[in-house]
Amino acid sequence: MTAAPGGPDASRRPVRVLLCDDHAVVRAGLLALLDSAPDTEVVGEAGTGEEALALCAKLAPDVVLMDLQLGDGIDGVETTRRLTAAPDGGPHVLVLTTYDTDADITRAIEAGATGYLLKAERPEELFAAIQAAAQGRTALSAPVASRVMANMRSPRPTLTDRERDILAQLAQGLGNREIAKALFISEATVKTHLGRIYDKLGVDTRAGAVSVAKEQRLLP
Repeated sequence: MTAAPGGPDASRRPVRVLLCDDHAVVRAGLLALLDSAPDTEVVGEAGTGEEALALCAKLAPDVVLMDLQLGDGIDGVETTRRLTAAPDGGPHVLVLTTYDTDADITRAIEAGATGYLLKAERPEELFAAIQAAAQGRTALSAPVASRVMANMRSPRPTLTDRERDILAQLAQGLGNREIAKALFISEATVKTHLGRIYDKLGVDTRAGAVSVAKEQRLLP
């Protein structure tokens, strides 16, 4: 894990943490693990994004450990966006997930996440990342940091959310009519977006678009 330097020393008081994961077993494991973490106090657990928003308003945690996939309702990215857009600044959000695609990383960071950690990290790395996040310092798992740096050196094509939606449908083998029906848009709109996707990816076929998207990890 890498952490950017700077920020005040927050180790003098426990960091108040809220867990947000839709799996009760995962939350229980994290709770047991963080019980042994120095200068850390778990103040609440949420199984959905909506529950996390309500608990944050009530408990005012310093850091939210946020999974990306939360089942029904809003996902971790949208929850992060709403938390960090709060008038008072809200808590720092540290993503803790098994997903490490470029698309997931980009969406989370753009939503305002302070850090992005993989669940495979060692406990000490998680503890350090929580302390870093509480101070507003960026904390990234090593593989995530490598991808961020690689993307900065060789930026991926920038797709809109709608273009990503269409690309995801395309990857499932759906035709224009099926995509239009799934996304509640017209076939003409689908064709327009496909043309823009082809231009951005430098391809001229549906198969080519899917191939490049997978190669560049543009699919969720």
